[in-house]
Amino acid sequence: MFLFFLVRRFGPRGRKARVMLAVALVTVAVVLDLVFSSHPALSIGLLVVVLAISTAVHLFRMRRTRRKPDRAERQRISSNGGSDPHPRSKTGQARAIVDARETSDQLFPAVIAPEAAVTAVELTRRFGHGDTAVDALRGVSLVIERGKLTAVMGPSGSGKSTLMHILAGLDAPTSGTVTIAGELITGMNDNELTHLRRDHIGFVFQFYNLLPMLTAEENIKLPLSVAGRQVDEAWFAELTTKVGLAGRLGHRPAELSGGQQQRVAVARSLISRPTVVFADEPTGNLDTKSSAEILELLREMSVHYGQTIVMVTHDPRAAAVADRILYLVDGEVVLDRRGESEAEILGTMNGLETLVPA
Repeated sequence: MFLFFLVRRFGPRGRKARVMLAVALVTVAVVLDLVFSSHPALSIGLLVVVLAISTAVHLFRMRRTRRKPDRAERQRISSNGGSDPHPRSKTGQARAIVDARETSDQLFPAVIAPEAAVTAVELTRRFGHGDTAVDALRGVSLVIERGKLTAVMGPSGSGKSTLMHILAGLDAPTSGTVTIAGELITGMNDNELTHLRRDHIGFVFQFYNLLPMLTAEENIKLPLSVAGRQVDEAWFAELTTKVGLAGRLGHRPAELSGGQQQRVAVARSLISRPTVVFADEPTGNLDTKSSAEILELLREMSVHYGQTIVMVTHDPRAAAVADRILYLVDGEVVLDRRGESEAEILGTMNGLETLVPA
C-alpha cells in the first residue's frame, strides 16, 4: 500500500502511466526479495533507491517539457509574425501563441495605443497548396484609427474581402497577427472569437442578412438577445430615430424597402456599441438615392458618435465619405490616402495598374 501511495503522490500523471510504473516497481521488489531474502533491510534499501531514481527522472522530464523558450526561439517566432512555422507539438503551438502575445506589444506599440481600434501585422493568406496556391494577402500591416471611417478599395481579386474577414475574426490568416481593442485574436478558439465579436464587432452586409420572421425592432435587438444582455432603451430610441426607423419598427423585412432594410442592419450593428463596425459593400445592392442615404448615415455615425468603421467597397462615391482610403492590389496595400474626392478616387483607381507590386 505504501508503494502505491508513493506512485500516486510522486509518479507520472495519467492512470495508464501510473499503473505501468507500479507494476514495474512491484516486479523489482519481488526480484529483490528473491535475491536478498536473507537480507530484508538491503532489499528495502535498494527498492527505495530505484524509486528515488525513477522519481528524479520523471521530475527532470517534466521540467524540460515546461521550459521557457530561449532567446533564439523567441526571435524565430517573432520573425514569423508571432507564429511558429514548425511547431513540434501542441505544447510548442501554445508556447508560440503566448510568445506572440508577449512580443507584439514590444515590437508594435500601436497595438495598445489608445488611437488604434484594430491592428494587423504582416498578414498573409494562402489558399490551396503547391502550384495551385493563391496568395490573397501578402504581408499586410495596418492600423485602423479609433473613431474614423476607413475605406478599403481595389480591383476585383485584390484581397479586400479576405482582409476584412481576417480583421473581423471570420477567417484565420496563414501568418501574421490581428489585435482588436487591445486583444490579440490570433490563436483564439471559436468560443473566444464568438465572445470577441459579440462585444467588439458589428457587421453590415451587402444583402442585409435580416431574419424575415422578426420585426425591424427584433432584428435590431437580436445581438443583445443572443448575448443575454439588457437593451438600453434610451440608446435604442436615440439610435432608431437617428437612422430614420422610428415609425417602421413593427414591420418585417418584406414590408421594408432595400434602403430601410439596410438602415435596420446599420442600427443592428451599432446597438451593442461595438469597438469597430465592418461594412462589406453596404451600398452594393441599393439604388443611387438609397446608397447616398446609407453613406450619409455611416458618415454621421462616425462623426457624431465616434464610431470606428471599416468599409470595403468598389464604389468611388462610397469611398469619398471616408476619412482614409487604403488601396489594395494583388494582396498588398499600395496606397494610403486621406480626404480624396470622388474624382480623385477615380483617377487613383485608374492608375492602380502602374502600382502592381512586384
